Amino acid sequence: MIYLDYSATTPMSLDVLDSYDKASREFIGNPNSLHSLGVKSKELISSATKQISELLGVSESEIVYTSGATESNNMALLGSAMAHRKRGNHIVVSKLEHPSIYAICDYLKELGFEISYVENDQDGLVDFEDLRSKIRPETILVSICAVNSELGIREPLKMIRQIIKKENPETIFHSDMTQALGKIPVNVKDVDLASFSIHKVYGPKGIGLLYKSNLVRISPLIQGSSKESSLRPGTPPVPLIAASAKAIRLGIQDLDRKETFIKKLNEKIVEELQDLEGITINSTKYSIPHILNISLENIKPETFIHAMEEYEIFLGTNTACASGDVSSTIMAVYKDEERAKSTIRISLSYLTTTEEINRFLNCFHIVYKKLNALVV
Repeated sequence: MIYLDYSATTPMSLDVLDSYDKASREFIGNPNSLHSLGVKSKELISSATKQISELLGVSESEIVYTSGATESNNMALLGSAMAHRKRGNHIVVSKLEHPSIYAICDYLKELGFEISYVENDQDGLVDFEDLRSKIRPETILVSICAVNSELGIREPLKMIRQIIKKENPETIFHSDMTQALGKIPVNVKDVDLASFSIHKVYGPKGIGLLYKSNLVRISPLIQGSSKESSLRPGTPPVPLIAASAKAIRLGIQDLDRKETFIKKLNEKIVEELQDLEGITINSTKYSIPHILNISLENIKPETFIHAMEEYEIFLGTNTACASGDVSSTIMAVYKDEERAKSTIRISLSYLTTTEEINRFLNCFHIVYKKLNALVV
């Protein structure tokens, strides 16, 4: 099997699985319980949270556990909107966000909030002047992802923050950092709120994080009683939290070495595919090497993906959450609907081998030639 859909999800690391298994077996108490088993579980959560906070360079009180980035995005956007609606009703987002962000924005529009979509340049970077012009006194939140999930475009968050805070110091800055953690260095201090999903960094599915600066106020989406978090009440998932700390620690190790290797794999693929007739490379100079996006002329992406699957090679289209849809990201960058209908996402990992890429390319040529022959 050759897996090239790491941006959709990653396999769970054996070391992380070991932490999950150990916590599941040895820490059975509810961390909200007063007895010794509960205290033991609570101490494990505290230890994991301390480790995560040190790895991200934030305070322990600024870490909120969620079920994943989609919940974190909801908590950030809806929580900010509800907490600050008396101050304003205006929210700004980019055109390169994960589908969950747009679904939340559609819901907020139904509640009476105004959403503005900031333009980007031809390489996918946020248009700074357009962003500046869209921030108003009533703008309560700006949400711009750190790395786009389809093209892998990396946004300069520090510069974006400076623009936002200069125009309106009270505007909250949120970033979906799901595709950034474990791929590039992240500085959550560049933002006020940041979303993460642990299954993107070789950890378990079903848990994510929201970094929330202590200087920012948001409203809870769930009501309940909890000693751990007023924002996310309920029984904390002890094994998932323990595994998250291990996943993040391992995920951010040796980033430069991992990126250098992945870049070589990316360049090898591009060199082989860029001159093939009917194939367009969509990734830009600001795309991280972990994500390579291409468009196929006259071949449906799902047809190509299923054909490659016969060789046990697994690829993606756009994001897994919007699979089969016209790519809003490609439309935003290239304004080309045909190109946006035919995208393939090849996402790489430090686990990917040169031998796997050689076999992938060999099978790619076979499938591409076969499918092209069927086009009338």
